[in-house]
Amino acid sequence: MLLIPAIDLRHGRCVRLYQGDFGAETRYELAPHELLLRYRALGATWLHVVDLDGAKDGVLANRAVIVALASQQAVSLQVGGGLRSAEALGDLLRHGVERGVVGSAAVERPREVAEWLAQFGPERICLAFDVRLDQRGEPRVRTRGWTQGGSVSLWSAVEPFCARGLRHVLCTDIDRDGALAGPNLDLYREALRRFPDLAWQASGGIRHAADLAALAALGVQAAVSGKALLEERITSEELRPFLPNASFPASTSATAKS
Repeated sequence: MLLIPAIDLRHGRCVRLYQGDFGAETRYELAPHELLLRYRALGATWLHVVDLDGAKDGVLANRAVIVALASQQAVSLQVGGGLRSAEALGDLLRHGVERGVVGSAAVERPREVAEWLAQFGPERICLAFDVRLDQRGEPRVRTRGWTQGGSVSLWSAVEPFCARGLRHVLCTDIDRDGALAGPNLDLYREALRRFPDLAWQASGGIRHAADLAALAALGVQAAVSGKALLEERITSEELRPFLPNASFPASTSATAKS
């Protein structure tokens, strides 16, 4: 299983939200490019970048920062947040981003997004579904920075794309995101049972190396982690099995402030 470190951007700065709440933000002192270099030093080959402003408002507000990160060609970037048109997606792919992460549009305009899969290819697009469990334990998809939706199940959202070449799917349990409560293993176990041919990426709740090992044992292809890595809760030695280019630990520390 591959570990993909995450950088969440808001107003050009690295932040983390607690359970998707824009009012519960933690800012980190490291600049985005410093974090990229730190994760590359750890051995990361991919980086997951989210434009939180774009996710909420539908416009890539942090495009300049993202393009600058991609231009370093230090790691491959998958980028999401506000990618709600073929033009916005194509722009990032032309400027060095390896894979675009499409969320809200995949739920709201599935036929159109299926055409993007054909246009750009299944390796250049990852569909992202952010979910909250309802009272029956059914994962319901939220959109637009987790502020809307809830009527569509994860399984119904994924199904239409399977016949259109879908390969990569990122699933975030919102209630686990930024909470360091452990990943929702039951959710990913069921996802793999229903759609075993998809390359699932798990996000939300990762707190230590045992969580990574548990996801790997399920068969999840990749795990996306933000807060645990930002706060260096997992040692470089523990991360090595999940980072292909791991060779030596990074020495930079991140200091958080509320």
